[in-house]
Amino acid sequence: MPVSLQGKLVVALSSRALFDFEEENKVFEDSNDSAYMALQLERMEQAARRGAAFPLVKKLLAFNADGQHRVEVVILSRNDPVSGLRVFRSAEAAGLSLERGVFTRGRPPFHYLEPLGAHLFLSVLESDVRGALEAGFPAARVYPQSFVDADRHPEEVRIAFDGDAVLFSDEAERIYKAEGLPAFQAHEISHAGRPLPAGPFKPLLEALHRLQAASRELPMRIRTALVTARSAPAHERAVRTLMDWNIAVDEAMFLGGLEKGPFLKEFQPDFFFDDQPAHCESGAKAGPTGHVVSGIANA
Repeated sequence: MPVSLQGKLVVALSSRALFDFEEENKVFEDSNDSAYMALQLERMEQAARRGAAFPLVKKLLAFNADGQHRVEVVILSRNDPVSGLRVFRSAEAAGLSLERGVFTRGRPPFHYLEPLGAHLFLSVLESDVRGALEAGFPAARVYPQSFVDADRHPEEVRIAFDGDAVLFSDEAERIYKAEGLPAFQAHEISHAGRPLPAGPFKPLLEALHRLQAASRELPMRIRTALVTARSAPAHERAVRTLMDWNIAVDEAMFLGGLEKGPFLKEFQPDFFFDDQPAHCESGAKAGPTGHVVSGIANA
């Protein structure tokens, strides 16, 4: 019988999302892939520094600590197979148990999300993120410059989500963009009892909810937060939508346009997802951040 990842939380990510390969990537951009491969081969025994997604991956893999395979992390990279050797060696040096990887030497790798059954794809390349989102997979463009601290709250995975165009569709945001705040508020009040359509990251939130329910005996926990520019009275529809999905978040911040970064600094996320570049730039100062390149704001 072949091995199956069905029933597991599957996270796929590029090598530059997991490790800091920015210096090596500059060689690729300034020269060519042969120079990049040569540098990676030269540094084969040198463990790479932690990248933006390292804290998330480290903590999610802790859900396998009792021998039960609940989480699978797969490298899905445009790297060549030789450079991929350094990725696996760096993972081993960092204590990350990674077994699977797909290396495509410059070709878009997101097509492999389907056979993996991935619940999340993280990459620094916007084109690959757009492709994954268009294929129906939760995906985000990682900010490599994000603040990273993999050692804070070691027994809790903290993930923060924006609402519209991330957890929810951009239905309401389109009205805001086209007609302004009063029209947006009026629309949300009149539709408060109707759940918002699902956004690209609902499958990830559902998968995290299942993972938490399946691992209640473990010390590692998941803490989620909704961090949205919505404010009262538009907050009600967001809350009612989560209730309709039968999914609870631990914290909800209805900020009414306030800068998100200072609030995220207090939450200390292991990852924050937002569709607005300005919010991502603010959030990256507080923790690892991914730009969800979807919705009207990224058309």
